[in-house]
Amino acid sequence: MRLALFLCLKIISHFNHHNKIQVAGFLPKIELCPISKTYLMATFILIHGSFHAAWNWHKVVPLLEKEGHKAYALDMPGHGLDKQALHTVSLEDCVQKVLKEIDKIEGEIMLVAHSRNGMVISQVAEFRPKRISCLVYLAAYLIPHGKSMMEYAKEDTASLVYQNIHPKVKGERLNKLVPFFKRPLNRKLFRILASKKQKLHVLDPGVYQKALYHDCPEEITELAQVLLSPEPNLPGFEPLQLTKENYGSIPKCYIECLEDRAVSLNLQRKMQGESPCEMIYQLNSSHSPFFSMPRELVGILIKASNYSCLETGINIS
Repeated sequence: MRLALFLCLKIISHFNHHNKIQVAGFLPKIELCPISKTYLMATFILIHGSFHAAWNWHKVVPLLEKEGHKAYALDMPGHGLDKQALHTVSLEDCVQKVLKEIDKIEGEIMLVAHSRNGMVISQVAEFRPKRISCLVYLAAYLIPHGKSMMEYAKEDTASLVYQNIHPKVKGERLNKLVPFFKRPLNRKLFRILASKKQKLHVLDPGVYQKALYHDCPEEITELAQVLLSPEPNLPGFEPLQLTKENYGSIPKCYIECLEDRAVSLNLQRKMQGESPCEMIYQLNSSHSPFFSMPRELVGILIKASNYSCLETGINIS
C-alpha cells in the first residue's frame, strides 16, 4: 500500500494544466510514411475507461512525446482531479469536457478511448468531424446510432466486470431499464428523483487484478486500490445520436485486447461487425495494455496516426 501511495502522489505531482503526465520513456524510431518519407507528428487526446482517470495513461503519454507527438490525457467528469460530483454526471457532461479540450488545441486530433468511453468519443465526433483525423477504440464500446452502451454491456455475461458490479442488477431488470431510459423524460426524472446510491455503481476490489490487470505489474493493482472510483450509471443508458455525414465520415481504428476479461473479445468483434472500422489491430493483452504493454500500444497509435499512408481496410495484427 505504501508503494501505491508513493506512485499515486508521484503521478499526481506531474500533472500540468492539460493533465499530461511527465515520466521517462523510450520507444524506437517510428516508421517513415512511404509516401512523404517524413515523420507524421500527431496530437492525441486520450480518454480513460470506467473507474479510472487520466493517470492510466502515465506510461503512454511520455512514449508518444518521446517521438515528437503531443498527448493530452483527460479526467472525465467526476474522475481524477475533476471536481464534478460523480452522481450528477451525464453523457453530455463527458462530451462537453472533450469538446472543450479539442477547442483549445490547434489542428486535427487523434481521439483515443478505452472501454466504456468509446461511447463518448463517438458522440464527440458528431460535433467536431472536421477536427478529428481518426477515432481509436481500445477494447472500447463501439456503439451505433440510436443505441446505448448498456444495450451491449448487458449481453456480455462472460465479462468479469459485468459479474462483479455492485449494486447488482438482474438481466431481466436491465432489459426493462434500457428502453425506459431511451425516453428523455424518464432520464430527466431519474436525475431529479433517484438517490445518489441509485446513480452510481462500483467494481468489487477483489476482482481488480483478475478482471483488469492479470498481465500487469503488481503495483498497478495496488495503485488501483487507492485510485479507482465509482462510475455514474446514467451515461451508459443514454442513446447515441450519430449521423453518416459527421460521425460516419471519420476513419476508425479498433484495437482488440485478445485476453480481455472486462470487455470480452466476442463483444469487441460483435460491435465491429455492426460498426466496421477501417483499421483493426490486436494486442495479446488484458483489458489494460497501457499498463502491461505500453510500447506496443504506442506503436499501434502511431501507425493509426499515419492512416493517410495506409490502405483503407487493412487488418494488421
